[in-house]
Order: sequence, then structure tokens, then C-alpha cells
Amino acid sequence: MRHLLLIPGFALLAACATRPQPIQPPQQQLPQPAPHSGPAIIGLTNQELVQRLGSPALQIREGNSLKLQYRSRICVLDAYLYPPPGHAAPYRVTYVDARTRAMAPFDQATCLASLQGA
Repeated sequence: MRHLLLIPGFALLAACATRPQPIQPPQQQLPQPAPHSGPAIIGLTNQELVQRLGSPALQIREGNSLKLQYRSRICVLDAYLYPPPGHAAPYRVTYVDARTRAMAPFDQATCLASLQGA
């Protein structure tokens, strides 16, 4: 009979026991993006872009977009400007593409720096 009394006691002790916590692997810190060495031109208007980089080598209007192309000794930079949704102006830079003159991808910050030094 005594053994029957011990069973509820063990059950009570088991209910109070804490579960072992799983060991958390150390969290890896994500690398921080490198700061841009050149100016950020996303969001600039046509006038602001010309003030910053000078007159473009090429200007193309397609539908409601405007593409300004700048060239330096080492790269070509295309800035694509679009009006805000539902408005006609001001056009703002929404996308930038940089490449070498041989059409290989090129770092935008380095290209911008070379254009400002030209």
C-alpha cells in the first residue's frame, strides 16, 4: 500500500522538474554593408544630378522615363529618372546602373567618384 502512495508523490515531483533548455548556438553577426564612398544619387532630380555630375553625355526620353548617361575614363553610369506615381514632375533618380566601357558590371560608388573627379 505504501508503494501506491509513492506514485502520486513521484508524479508531483516530475511535474515540478524543469526541462533542460536547449543549448543556443552562438549567433553570428551579419556583416554590415560598407559605407558608400561616393554620393548617393537615388532620389535626386534632373537639376540636382546635373549640378552634382555636370551635363550628361547622353539623354534619352522613353515614355514617362528619362535616362541620363555619364561617362568617365573608367566607367559608364546610367541614371534612370521617373516621375512620382500620379504626377508629371519632378522626375527623380530611381535606378542607377554602372559598368565598364567593355560592358562589365562596375561598382557604382567608384564610378560616381570618377565622374566627380573628371
